Amino acid sequence: MDRLTSMAAFVRAVDLGSFAAAADALEMSAPMVGKHVHFLEERLGVRLLYRTTRRQSLTEAGQAYYERCRAVLAEAEAADAVITDESSEPRGRLRVTMPALLGRHCIAPLLMKLARKYPHLELDLSFGDPIADIIEAGYDLAIRTGDLDDQSGLIARRIASQRMVVCGARSYLRTNGKPKSLDDLAAHQAIIYRRSGRVRPWLFPQQGESPREIMPTGRLRLDDLEAIADAAAQGMGLAWLPYWLVRERLDTGALVRLFGGQREFLYDCHALWPRSPRLPPKVRSAVDTLAAALPKLMT
Repeated sequence: MDRLTSMAAFVRAVDLGSFAAAADALEMSAPMVGKHVHFLEERLGVRLLYRTTRRQSLTEAGQAYYERCRAVLAEAEAADAVITDESSEPRGRLRVTMPALLGRHCIAPLLMKLARKYPHLELDLSFGDPIADIIEAGYDLAIRTGDLDDQSGLIARRIASQRMVVCGARSYLRTNGKPKSLDDLAAHQAIIYRRSGRVRPWLFPQQGESPREIMPTGRLRLDDLEAIADAAAQGMGLAWLPYWLVRERLDTGALVRLFGGQREFLYDCHALWPRSPRLPPKVRSAVDTLAAALPKLMT
């Protein structure tokens, strides 16, 4: 067996916590990952990993070998980078996780355009709430909005800002009146965004102070932003939504934007990827593409 490949399988198995996860990341079978680790143990004459049906852990020798393998693999990557032009064509599988709506409306179309440009680039896209650990799940790139959680082992780059607007249907405003100030919102039906069991407040920037929080009240509680936009267009109440999501409804008059003189709250949108000695061209191209084009879609 090739020793570098075996080292890579061993390191990935340690990083991801199992042979199965390493197999998915390396696109080989779990038994093959086991064979690579066994090859190293046979060659060295020591046990590198303790494994049970529930967990695995490094032996003392395995820990020392793991650290050296990481260094060797990093040097091998750096050696390849000397020969491979950093601007080389993106290729291989790019695994990206992103919020579902933002992904479908904004992120995926830009990545599809990138894939059309580079025929050797493969896309593996996951739509849903961001997962806790992209390294453990084997993703190359994650797109997240709002505050970031623990970023250990990750690089983060802000690529856009998502601005929030209050809007409602003309039919609702004819019946209930148009709120003239933020204080008036208390007298109106709001369509409430409930996520993970928690109601999210509406936020409004204030000069030199923390954003003002207004807790919405109303008859409807939904956990999908697009469903909220649909309900607002049907006159069921006022909504606080990302501008990119309601832009077409505002342009056609299906929704009316309120508080035009009020500063809008911005949620930063970040790209995150695992730290590595060399950023793969596929990741660099994706991040650069999103940073260049996404602000135009979200503002």
